[in-house]
Amino acid sequence: MDISARSDYAVRAMLALAAGQDGQDGPGQEATPVSVDRLAQAQDLPVKFLEAIVADLRRAGLVASRRGARGGYLLARPADQIGVGDIIRAVDGPLAEVRGLRPHDTAYPGEAQHLPALWVATRAALRAVLDGTSLDQLRHGAWPAEVTELLRQPDAWESR
Repeated sequence: MDISARSDYAVRAMLALAAGQDGQDGPGQEATPVSVDRLAQAQDLPVKFLEAIVADLRRAGLVASRRGARGGYLLARPADQIGVGDIIRAVDGPLAEVRGLRPHDTAYPGEAQHLPALWVATRAALRAVLDGTSLDQLRHGAWPAEVTELLRQPDAWESR
């Protein structure tokens, strides 16, 4: 799986937004919006590229914007209710595609006839990890059991 710069930057920006809102949503407290410039600085990201990414996140309902001198962006819902998969889909579309098709829409003749099932299983594995991990869990390294198990595999951190 190739994780695009858009996805990487989007997740990093969302983590920075979550950090900026941590502890500010208590009774009577309102979270402070964060500008794209501040998000870019926090994660050393290119501002113009990040502006387009944040616009996609807003259209997907993951961030909300506030106008004005103290304007900026906020998470549209709590970080524990935003899956990492949601963020990636917002900026890059489906988690798994095969030549522009959804895995379940592929078909092959002869010896490759079972390949669509493998593509569907691959998509299911991606969903389990990315949709099963919330922005809050990622931020704190509090992994879901399935992710923890994968990280414990002896070859998980080795390149192949």
